[in-house]
Order: sequence, then structure tokens, then C-alpha cells
Amino acid sequence: MNRLNLVIAACICCWTLASDGVRAHEGHGDHSHQDQGKLFTTRGDSRTLPMAKEEDAFQFIVYGDRTGGVPAGLKVLEQAVDDTNLLDPDLVMTVGDLIQGYNQTPEWMEQMVEYKQIMDNLNMKWFPVAGNHDVYWRGRTKPPEGQHEASYEKHFGPLWYSFEHKESAFVVLYSDEGDRESNTKGFNEGRLQTMSDEQLQFLKSALEKHQDCEHVFVFLHHPRWTGRGYTDGNWDVVHQMLKSAGNVHAVFAGHIHHMRFDGPKDGIAYYTLATTGGHLSADIPDAGFLHHLNVVTVRPSGVTVAALPIGSVIDPTDFTPEFLAEVDLARKVRPEHTGDPLMLATDGTASGVVEFLIKNPAPRPIDVTVSLDTTGGDWRSSLDHDHWQLAAGESKTIQMSMRRPADPESTLTIPRVRLDLEYVGQSARIKLPPVTAPVDLKLSAVPADYFVDQPNHCLEITKPSDAVRFQSSDLRLPQGPFTVEGWFRPAQSAGMLAAIAKTQSSEFAIFMDEGVPQFDVHLAGKYVSAKATKVLRNDTWAHIAGVYDGTEVKIYVDGELVGSKAGQGKRTLNELPLFVGADPDLSGNAVRPFLGQIDEIRISKGAVYESNFKPQQRLSVSENTRLMLHLDRVIGPFVLDQSPSASMGMLGKTTVLVPVK
Repeated sequence: MNRLNLVIAACICCWTLASDGVRAHEGHGDHSHQDQGKLFTTRGDSRTLPMAKEEDAFQFIVYGDRTGGVPAGLKVLEQAVDDTNLLDPDLVMTVGDLIQGYNQTPEWMEQMVEYKQIMDNLNMKWFPVAGNHDVYWRGRTKPPEGQHEASYEKHFGPLWYSFEHKESAFVVLYSDEGDRESNTKGFNEGRLQTMSDEQLQFLKSALEKHQDCEHVFVFLHHPRWTGRGYTDGNWDVVHQMLKSAGNVHAVFAGHIHHMRFDGPKDGIAYYTLATTGGHLSADIPDAGFLHHLNVVTVRPSGVTVAALPIGSVIDPTDFTPEFLAEVDLARKVRPEHTGDPLMLATDGTASGVVEFLIKNPAPRPIDVTVSLDTTGGDWRSSLDHDHWQLAAGESKTIQMSMRRPADPESTLTIPRVRLDLEYVGQSARIKLPPVTAPVDLKLSAVPADYFVDQPNHCLEITKPSDAVRFQSSDLRLPQGPFTVEGWFRPAQSAGMLAAIAKTQSSEFAIFMDEGVPQFDVHLAGKYVSAKATKVLRNDTWAHIAGVYDGTEVKIYVDGELVGSKAGQGKRTLNELPLFVGADPDLSGNAVRPFLGQIDEIRISKGAVYESNFKPQQRLSVSENTRLMLHLDRVIGPFVLDQSPSASMGMLGKTTVLVPVK
């Protein structure tokens, strides 16, 4: 089972039973006197901590049905054994249907050996219960008397029995006696649901034998208390015997392949387990359709029962530095777009071949399922769902043809390659988070009038997903002097907010620190910050320009120099995206969003301003411009750059352009 999908400590059902058969709760109480002298500390006066319970306790585990899941069910059973060995209970009980059965002796023997070989890997003793799959005969020949009962008793143990362990008793009953005169067995007719006088006499004797035990637990296969086809049996007689004993606290059964709790009835808790490798009619773990084991904790004061999904018990010694380093390497697997970008026309049409390279840097294989997410984009591709294993250190190139027709009614979205990954570790398969990468799209041509005479719009930022993202490779800004500028209309002043940023101990940003603008440039290994002194007025447009001229970092507000700081050296570079309206974190996600409106963003090579100036309402393009965003219109998920770089900014999930106020 996949370790990262596991529920580490899931209690699906928990019932606490006191020795008198009712729910028991123990409060902390005041243990200050009895606990004095037990707690050691070198601190002075402090609260006395109550100590843990000091009473004899033990745990046992109950497995559900194993049938109907061959061969997958055997894998679940193997995992259950591994889980159980980690939990280290005193013993393991079952509730029947151990083998597939419904066959003749040769097949029955093979399945018996297969089951016992797995169960014998337990570090503690385990105890069988006979179910219908274990004793029903099917085949061309006439069944022997009792069908498979003789084989069961020879190789598994008695059909009914009891034993004691640490002041508790365990009673196993047999719920498939059927009609012995006709050698008929079944669980859908009431006449076949009656326990024989012989077995009832055993139960009477067992309960008398164990009358001095603090707790008695009963196990059988069919949950006859649930009604169904059991109605005409004699479970009412059995229940009265259990009730009269006074110390029977829980009964466990299986068969129905989903969890169910009936009770308590007369102080007896009735548990029906789902499966431990058996067939599940539905995959609804939260509704009790799951592979699990029950962990029963027994104390003199009461009994608790908890259900753990199979595979949810993790060995902490697996998490060595070497293992964690392997997983870290596996998590670096990314689809890398190679070859030429897919050319997109302004009418939304595209056609071509896309190529991705996938590398495995880890020392073990990774199972890869690659697919293409084209949600809502009307894209067509030759890639469906390809599955293969990438060996340690191996690389694989995938190619796919892609096409998109012109469709004004369809929203243009960027298709993304998705990798679902499972790292094949030494002792487990680890399901890693899926990773995606966008198909590299470039505009084939932009009409000459695309940026001309457009209604004046701007970018509105209310959350991180409103920001516009540019790949680092799209910003062709050389070392040396440069200028970052734009128009900004803050909606509020609280916090450190990023108007335009490409930071993380590197690059540059225009921030608003509690409403006060500042321009940061990372030079010669440290940030040099030019800061204004006044808070920008909310709901008012202001032009902000950050300039690095090679010797100083400067900031201008509405064309007036309001702050400067000496600094020189090379700008520290990074591969993180440039965000308009937010700041990238270490993973390249948008954080610390500017709250308000942004317009006319321009990044230029060189110091555009050397003294005070009058800002242009609409900024123009020169040969030194490296990014020019008018933010007036979009093409699908892109906003276009008018500079010679012709970059394409990726809109966020919630990006909107609104008319300038």
C-alpha cells in the first residue's frame, strides 16, 4: 500500500466497556499526593503532573475476512502481518473465511498452506475461526461428511474452543454447522443457523470454566444478531447464555465485508469487521468498507476497540537519512519541455509536436503515469495515459502531437503534462504528489494594432492567485543599471506587500511596507533598499519607479526622488518567476500579494531616470525596454508584452482586468 496515502492513527470505531458492562470514563482526578516522589525535575515549584495508569494491560488484534480478493487479498494480508508485528500485540484472533475454499481437497490444501505461510510470519500466536469459505465443499464428487470440517480441524484447529490469557478468556464458536443429517450448509436459511446442542453444551461449560475471568471475548464468523437470513436460528439462546455469564464484554464476527456495530446489548458490544484482504463491494472507507484490523486493549477497568486501516502502521526506523534523501531526489522529477514551443495564433489555433524529457535522479526505479490535462481548452493530443517504469538514473523523452481548432466559444487554457509518480523503495512503494508542467506556448505573430487604441484597463489584485507570472527565462535583463516602474493604486496599507517582485535572497522587487514604497535590489550578496518616507494614499493612483544606476538604488514616487541608498556590484540572479502583483516563494508560488490595482508596468535596461520627472500616463517602448505591460487585454490565459522580448505573462486562476478608475 502507498505509505503517503495512509491514515497513521485512524480510529474508525471505539467503544470503552467497564467491567460492569457500561461505558467507563476515567478523569484525571487529583493525584498530587499519590504521585509525589514519582516525578523527578530540577525545576522549582510547579504543578505536579499526574502519572500514567499502573495496571496490567494487554492488546490483541482481530482480522476480518480474507476471501474474495485473490491474489490482491493475499498482499493485503501480508501487509496486515507487517502492521501487526509493529504493533506487537499478545495474540491475533480471526473471524473466519481464511481461505477461498468452495472447492475440493487438493485446491483446499494449496490455499490452506498459502494462508498459513503468511500468518506464520506473525511474531505472536494466532487463532483461527472457521467460516463458510473454510468448510463448504464444491465440486463434481459427493462431499465428505461435514464437507471440509475434517481438513479444517486437522490443519487449523478445533471448530470450537476456548482459552485463557492474562485474566481474560477467548471463546471461539462455529457458525456453519448446518444440517448434519443432510450434510447441507448455508447461511441464507434459518434452519441452517441453529447451533447444535453439542456446541451449546460446550459454550455452557466454557463460560462456567471462565467465570472468574475479568473479561470474556467471543468470536465466530456469522453475525447472527444482525437478522438477515439468520432470523430463524437460535442466537437468542446464545445471547442469553452470554448475558447470564456476566463477564462477556464483546463479540466479534465477519462475513458481511463491511464494518458494523450493534450494541451494547445487555452490556455486550457486538462488532462486525469488514475485511483483511477480502472483497469489498464498495470503496467507501468512511462508511466502513475497507481493509482493517481491530486493536483491542484490555485493562482491568475496561476494554477499548479501535480499527486501523491496513497499511496505516508505519515503522519509524524506515525513515533513515538515506531513505529521506532518496525520496527528496525522487520528488525532483519534473517534465522538462524540450524542443520548439507550440506556436499559438491570436485566434487560438495551434498545431505541432511537443516534446518533454523526464529524468529519474533517484537510486531506485519510479513508476510513471503520464497524461495531459487539457481541461476546458478544447485541445486534441495523441497522448492518452502512458505508464512505464523509469529506472534509476534513466531519462525518457515523450513526444505528442497537439492541435487546437479556432473556437470562439471555448476558453483558451494552457495544456499541462501531468506525472503521477510512485517511488519503488526497498520496503514500500511511496506515492509522490503529482507534478505538472505547462506546454510551452508562444504566439506565432501579434497584429501590429494589438496594443493600439484599446480601452484602458488595469490588473486588480485581491489575493495571490490574481498575480501575473512571467518565467525567469522571459526576462532578458542584463547585469548593470536597470529601471522598474509602474502605476499603483493601493486598496489598503497593512503588511509587507509585493507590487512587482522576483526575490528570495536575490534579484529585485518593489514592495509596500505598511503602505510605504521601497525598491530592493540584491547586490554583491545583500539587499540594498531605497525607501520612501510617506505612506501612499489608498484608492489613489501613484507612479513608482525603482532605479539602479550602478552606484545607487533609488526610488521615485510620482516623479520625485524620495529615497536612495548607495550600492554596487552584480545583481544576484535566480530562476524564480517574476510576479506582477505578488512575490515568489522558494517554490515559485505567489505570496504577499499587493492589494489594489496595477497598470503600465515597464522594466528597462539602464537608468531611465536620473533626476525628477513627470510620469507618463501610458508608458512607451524603446530599444532598452525588456518588459512593457499595458494590461488592457488578454489572449486566453496570457497577457502580452509589447517590448522587443514579446513575452507572455501567465494569468493566475482568478486574474481579472478591470477598467481604470
